[in-house]
Amino acid sequence: MNASREDRQILVGIDGSASARAAARWAAREAALRRAPIRLVTAFGWMAVHDEDDPNQIAPASRDELLHSARENLAIAAAQVAEVAPDVVVSSEVTAGAPAALLVALSTDVQLVVVGHRGLGGFAGLLLGSVGSAVAAHAACPVVVVRDTDDPQRDGPVVVGIDGSSRGDAVLAFAVEAAVARRVPLRAVHAWLDSVVPFIVNEPVDWDVVAAKETDIVTRSLAGWREKYPDLRVEPVLTHTRPAHALMENSGDAQLVVVGSRGRGGLAGMTLGSVSQALLRHAECPIAVVR
Repeated sequence: MNASREDRQILVGIDGSASARAAARWAAREAALRRAPIRLVTAFGWMAVHDEDDPNQIAPASRDELLHSARENLAIAAAQVAEVAPDVVVSSEVTAGAPAALLVALSTDVQLVVVGHRGLGGFAGLLLGSVGSAVAAHAACPVVVVRDTDDPQRDGPVVVGIDGSSRGDAVLAFAVEAAVARRVPLRAVHAWLDSVVPFIVNEPVDWDVVAAKETDIVTRSLAGWREKYPDLRVEPVLTHTRPAHALMENSGDAQLVVVGSRGRGGLAGMTLGSVSQALLRHAECPIAVVR
């Protein structure tokens, strides 16, 4: 029997960096909200070499030093979790392997992966464009990327990008549940500028008609959630601008921005190479990427 959502772990990538410690603290708060256990993992920077004459083989003494450092980083992260959420169950694991591949493989058995914005040590590649973006693009579950700061906007809204596609249903569901759990407003951002349109139409565009159509997309997307959570405060934001710009602009006072790994319609550029990637690099708060 598969574990329920509440029983499944929150996976956190640890390497000893400030970003990883911030990720551990963020995950601790999230685990307390979800009543979920946390699994801390670090990629031990040593791989077994079967050829004793291989010059690239790490000497046993160096290997032991790396292992000690990895365990120490996990202990520090576990202490961070205990400080923030003492009732959360925590397990730690040192694993040899490539960081991105490790986290993606483990993501099939957890409900959420949390990583830092930058990394070092066992997760030395955890700069966006390498491990961080690879995990966000390929993980089997939602991924949250946390910046170095440990000063989250506790009362800020949860911001979500809406594009009206069926693919966006999971994104909106994640954002709604996050807002409800935190008892904060949900800010639903729908940016509907398509830079191609002005160059391919031969007749004047009735922007009032376009705006009404885009408003209807947002209304229909939110209708079921308003009914399910009548006390949830929803702040629709419709803007005739680029999606990345609109979401970035709304991240300043947010505690979390939720986007899809890919999008369609108003967020057609939402792949990790465009909108999501831009937010992961520049947004002022944690970013959740939902497949």
